[in-house]
Amino acid sequence: MMKTEYNFITNIIEKNSTVLDVGCDDGILMEFLRKNKNVNIRGIEISKKKVQICIAKGLTVIEGNAEFDLKQFPKNSFDYVVLGQTLQAFINPEIVIKELLRVGKKAIVTIPNFGNWKVRLDLLFKGTMPITSSLPHEWYNTPNIHMCTIKDFVKFSETMNFKIVKSLALINKNISNISKSNIFLKNLLGELGIFLIEK
Repeated sequence: MMKTEYNFITNIIEKNSTVLDVGCDDGILMEFLRKNKNVNIRGIEISKKKVQICIAKGLTVIEGNAEFDLKQFPKNSFDYVVLGQTLQAFINPEIVIKELLRVGKKAIVTIPNFGNWKVRLDLLFKGTMPITSSLPHEWYNTPNIHMCTIKDFVKFSETMNFKIVKSLALINKNISNISKSNIFLKNLLGELGIFLIEK
């Protein structure tokens, strides 16, 4: 299934670029980028089954865990490295961000926004861990181990000393820019944060 943010990721990536899709799943974004932007794209995926699906589609994908296996790629191997809705599932997000920005000249990171008003209401009124379209799992089977909001990611960029070149919030399938003046609202309403980052 095509994720809503894929169109926006595609708009950010320049034609004929080199791209690494980290946690590429079944390769839908890879196919989309190859077709629409004529990129030279590779993928890394932890699931053997999904790697096989990608290879069957003619995509160049290796099996690996980004937390440990990005080390095999030389510095600045790619123009862009994409990490879609996966950062919160890593044990050490700091290591992953450092590796993304070592391997790629720029990185595109998307995060489900735990600061969204629906998430807050579920916790406040139901007293249960929230389930939304961008957070579809129960608490006991979720891959998410580090809950993160749009505001958290912006603060994280300052702590980790990387630059946010572009930041967008996905709200009801619409995209809008995040700025210092509107971050409170975007953090409240956004279902997803999309960030273009560099060293």
